[in-house]
Amino acid sequence: MSKRHRSMLGIVALGSALALTLAGCARGGEGTGATDDAAPASPGITDSSIALGITTPLSGPTAGPGTCTVAGITAYFGERNAEGGIEFGDGVTRTVDIEALDDAYDPQKAKANYDQLKDSVFAMTSGLGTPTNRAYLEAAIADEVPQVLVMTGDPIFSDTGESPSQLGFVPIYQNEGLAFGELLVASGDDHKVAILSQNDDFGEGYVEGFKEAVEGADNVEIVEELTYEATDTAVDGQLTELAASDADVFFNAMSITPLVISSLQKAQQLGWTPSWFLPSNTSSPAAILQPGGAEAFPGVYSVSFAKAPASPAFAEDEDVQTFLASLKEYADYQDMPAFPHCMWSYMVGATLEQAFMEMTEPTRESFMEALRSITDFQAPLMLEGTAVDTTTDGQPAVSSVVVQKYNGKGYDTVESFG
Repeated sequence: MSKRHRSMLGIVALGSALALTLAGCARGGEGTGATDDAAPASPGITDSSIALGITTPLSGPTAGPGTCTVAGITAYFGERNAEGGIEFGDGVTRTVDIEALDDAYDPQKAKANYDQLKDSVFAMTSGLGTPTNRAYLEAAIADEVPQVLVMTGDPIFSDTGESPSQLGFVPIYQNEGLAFGELLVASGDDHKVAILSQNDDFGEGYVEGFKEAVEGADNVEIVEELTYEATDTAVDGQLTELAASDADVFFNAMSITPLVISSLQKAQQLGWTPSWFLPSNTSSPAAILQPGGAEAFPGVYSVSFAKAPASPAFAEDEDVQTFLASLKEYADYQDMPAFPHCMWSYMVGATLEQAFMEMTEPTRESFMEALRSITDFQAPLMLEGTAVDTTTDGQPAVSSVVVQKYNGKGYDTVESFG
């Protein structure tokens, strides 16, 4: 790939807005396969390319995972474009162009970004955040613009009654909470659990899933339960109160990276060292656990469906090696990813490709039909025991997770607690 193309593929993490275009190294199939009686093409797709829009945080406290989100999908389609493009189900080969704008995790900016993109892109995808994705959900439905494989565990994005042109990618919050609860119940040992959750749909979803799993179990008791606001800058008061419960398990359903780090540190200051359950999006070893001193606790558990490139267990994995090389080559992302969002959006790219290869017309209707027909797809980087399945109403593209335990550097998949 030429230096010029590498520059076009690079990601600028900071700034009020980012416009990123993936230009194919080769344009294959322009004009091929199209027939005079083909259905009129939807906006954002031609005989040579298809445009996808992303609004996600590229600045502010969530810039790390937001930038990672753009990098992963950029890397995936950079690979495909360099190979000549993707052969769609209508017989036409197209490259994939991406336009990504920074919303700084601000719902108003996300809506403004959508308004800027809606007339030029075929679909919106991969954007990170529940409030930001919700900010333009109704508009996307009204405009019939697909908003698919977005990075939020909010169930509304996977409910076809509520959101006919939407689909989430990552597991809903309830699924993750359920997995934690089931692991604890299966241990057979008695446990006292303290819960701190974000006072919104995010925290409520995790707690709902956990309580469903432990309901009726005689070995699990929730001894204290508190909340915090997403706008809070400290939770020291809550940690002090929770530590007094003497719980041996702490379920911290928290989405704010700095607060998770400070929670780990505060618990140690209080001499409270329970086992922890952390959501998948706030359990990064490099960005959260190591700065927080997580090795001081007997166990930190999270859930995952993606291989962790930093884990020694995947050092020689072919998927991981290809992924890391593509991040550097096509997304100008030189570091080992500190957030799983790079891997998730790389999988989003592979899932979109599956739909592209099956859509028989260059229309959003044909795309949505193809997208909702994917079953048991092993996207690159998927962990054994998980898969992409878009066919179940009420569930996102990935609903299966495995529980993992922090090992000081990365995570090991575990089948039991302790």
